[in-house]
Amino acid sequence: MIKIDLSGKTAIVTGGGQGLGASCCSFISQAGANVIINYFDEGKGINLARAEETASKLKGDTLLVEADVRDYDRVGEMFDTAIEKFGSVDIVVNNAGIIRDKTIKKMDKKTWQDVIDTNLTGVYDVCRHAANRLSDGGRIINFSSISAFLGFFGQANYAAAKAGVVALTKVLSKELAKRAITVNCIAPGVVLTEMGKTIPDNILDKMLESIPLARFGEPEEIASAVLFLSSDMASYITGQVIHVNGGWIA
Repeated sequence: MIKIDLSGKTAIVTGGGQGLGASCCSFISQAGANVIINYFDEGKGINLARAEETASKLKGDTLLVEADVRDYDRVGEMFDTAIEKFGSVDIVVNNAGIIRDKTIKKMDKKTWQDVIDTNLTGVYDVCRHAANRLSDGGRIINFSSISAFLGFFGQANYAAAKAGVVALTKVLSKELAKRAITVNCIAPGVVLTEMGKTIPDNILDKMLESIPLARFGEPEEIASAVLFLSSDMASYITGQVIHVNGGWIA
């Protein structure tokens, strides 16, 4: 049996304290990597508590770093902290994201901009620093969404941001290839994390009818794809979108 071994590697997972991010941290840690759990300080201590809970369950060395991915300079400080602590950054998982659904008629500028700033510009901020600080042969794994390809009702901001992440991924895969850094994108279907559970039941029922495997995804199933792309087994895969959605996109 082939085992993925990330010993000696260091990974940054944005939004790593909960949901898909927490599962990614768990899988990467189990493979032997050091993990920086990034979280956003929302002012109530909730995200910190979740990040601490995630860290308590990990096997290897971990470090919690507060940074708003919309704050370019703070993201740079996060990379500096990681390198000072562990000596390098080898894997970056751009998981942080928000959802603010409204139809375009009701979507004010702030609702649009908040989602674009976090889900697209935030990915740029992290990737921009990663391009200068990531080790040769490193991995960047971005999160898009099935919404970028199917354009769900009421998600003009979210779908546009996630489609932008796909384009950014493809460009960076070419720009960073000379250093053997791979850049790929995972596009999950609906996963019933805290974000997924905000979808109304009647819409979930309708979505389920379109999924050949007849169920929604589990966080661990998305994290498995992240772990694979983080490994040497995926060294010849770059610029790709990996759809993990039970056949929905087919």
